[in-house]
Amino acid sequence: MTINELQDEIIEEFSAFDDWMDKYQMIIDLGNGQPALDEQYKTDDNLIDGCQSRVWLHAYMNDGLLEFQADSDAIITKGLIALLIRVLSHQTPKDILESDVYFINSIGLTQHLSPTRSNGLLSMLKQIRTYALAYSK
Repeated sequence: MTINELQDEIIEEFSAFDDWMDKYQMIIDLGNGQPALDEQYKTDDNLIDGCQSRVWLHAYMNDGLLEFQADSDAIITKGLIALLIRVLSHQTPKDILESDVYFINSIGLTQHLSPTRSNGLLSMLKQIRTYALAYSK
């Protein structure tokens, strides 16, 4: 699936809920469904700067596609990185760099996250793009 198709799928899933408590629960469930990151990747080099919680992001190339694995010590944050991975993992570095990640605003995350979580989400996205830039060379 393309990045936009995955974003549209997430927007549709979140539109099924009117109450933000239900949307938060969905984010938590996504985080709980995220496979645990192997301890060997929970290093300072993989920690994302700018997140209040500890978030580790590991990236690698597989058949020309950039893949991500991540973990966090906070349940909401783990769900947020799971959303980003769902959209941006298994894509080419070029597609990641050229993408407009619009689902964040479309599902209302920007308005419903605390300022520190919003900044952390932007830091996660920035780190994903940094990996994409590094692997595009």
